[in-house]
Order: sequence, then C-alpha cells, then structure tokens
Amino acid sequence: MGLGAFGTHSLRSSVTPDRLATWQTGIQYQLVHALAIMLVFCLSATIGQKAANRTMSLFAIGILIFSGSLYALVLLNLPILGAVTPLGGLCFLVGWGSIVVQAFRAKPS
Repeated sequence: MGLGAFGTHSLRSSVTPDRLATWQTGIQYQLVHALAIMLVFCLSATIGQKAANRTMSLFAIGILIFSGSLYALVLLNLPILGAVTPLGGLCFLVGWGSIVVQAFRAKPS
C-alpha cells in the first residue's frame, strides 16, 4: 500500500502519465501475487509443502523481477529495464501452471 500511495502522491507531479500507469501495473501485479502467495500457503497441506514452497517462490521471484523492474524503470527512467520484466511474468505463469498441475493431482477427500 505504501508503494501505491507513493506513486499516487509523490510521482504524479514528476513522471509522465504513461510512467504512472507503469507504476500502477507493478502495484497491481504485486498485490495479486502477494494474495496468491497467501492462498497457496493456506493450501499447502492440500497440495503438499514442496509444491507450495515452489509455487510461492515463483510468485515471490516474479514480484521482485516483474514489479521491481517496473518500479526501477519509472524511478530511474531506464527503458532497458523493461527487457527483464517478461522474466518476472514468466515466473508468474509457471507459478499459476504449478497450481493447475497440483489441482489435477490432488486426490478427492
């Protein structure tokens, strides 16, 4: 929430609307995947601790790379940082894929 408030109040006057939208994208993906980490943690007994840890790690790494590169892009005004953003997106996709695989592997109780 602090990063969202910072973007709304501090960055509005110093960056372009496009850069502010980039910041908001980073915030949105960070929020969704932080919630996903909590969900996977709650499901860890069902899907298995090893699979849960792997998935939570993928989401955390995705947040660091995806959202982190967007924040750095906005703050440092280095467009080249956008080249690493898809790596974070790939971590998100693999994490979601892991959840789907575990859902199909789960035995009904």
